[in-house]
Amino acid sequence: MTEVVGIRFKKAGKVYYFDPDGLKIEEGMGAVVETARGVEYGNVVKGNMMVPDDEVFQPLKKVIRIGTEEDAKQIEEDKEKEKEAFAICEEKILKHGLDMKLVDVEITFDHNKLIFYFTSDGRVDFRELVKELAAVFRTRIELRQIGVRDEAKMLNGIGICGRSLCCATFLGDFHPVSIKMAKEQNLSLNPTKISGICGRLMCCLKYEQDVYEELNKKMPNVGDIISTPDGSGEILAVNVLMQAVKAGVKKNENDAPTIAFYNVNEIKVIKAKKSKQKTEEIDKSLLEELED
Repeated sequence: MTEVVGIRFKKAGKVYYFDPDGLKIEEGMGAVVETARGVEYGNVVKGNMMVPDDEVFQPLKKVIRIGTEEDAKQIEEDKEKEKEAFAICEEKILKHGLDMKLVDVEITFDHNKLIFYFTSDGRVDFRELVKELAAVFRTRIELRQIGVRDEAKMLNGIGICGRSLCCATFLGDFHPVSIKMAKEQNLSLNPTKISGICGRLMCCLKYEQDVYEELNKKMPNVGDIISTPDGSGEILAVNVLMQAVKAGVKKNENDAPTIAFYNVNEIKVIKAKKSKQKTEEIDKSLLEELED
């Protein structure tokens, strides 16, 4: 077992483990640590705890010291500087006519680097831009191209559910989301209904996927011929969450079918028929873009 503390550098960002180096660090404190980007200030989200050795990458970097009021004050001052840097960079982008959208600016805690995050549809030659920014700020400049999901995470917004975006409030990592998940949950395959404000498939499709996969294993398909307590019939619709089916059942072969509902445990499939549920006409190329 290894003693660690969990530190997060951005709201809803990934939690990284560090060696407390003998310090007693509690959740909610600030901490100054050394990272691959240099000295950084982060918020402690997990105090001193023991984790299995296979859950950490050795060697762990150590916590330099616990954060102070002066550190917190510096963070606030840096935020003001980042706003100024953002405005200056936007002016330079317009001056050079670059096809890029500036999203965010970040100053490292040790002031050794200024990072500009941007989005663009293609590659951008920003060498001249970097030279001008370096001349203005007199520090190392890094321009980092990010995807639309990362842009939404940084900027935040309101989803179709009426709440703040999951990625910007509590999701530390992005999980792969596919069209298969929407099909499995019997959702409309209309791109406007299953995509978030970033233009990609909604992250929340992942939340109930495991439950739907487990429940769907027990469910027959629409079109299957089944036997029921009232006779044989054909499945017309299924309700995965209720574990129930709607079927047209005939008590006798010459009788007209009657509509009835059954629990999945009350029926038995006599003849399986591949489901031919009708789906809305969709643009396949657009759906493929949603999964990128």
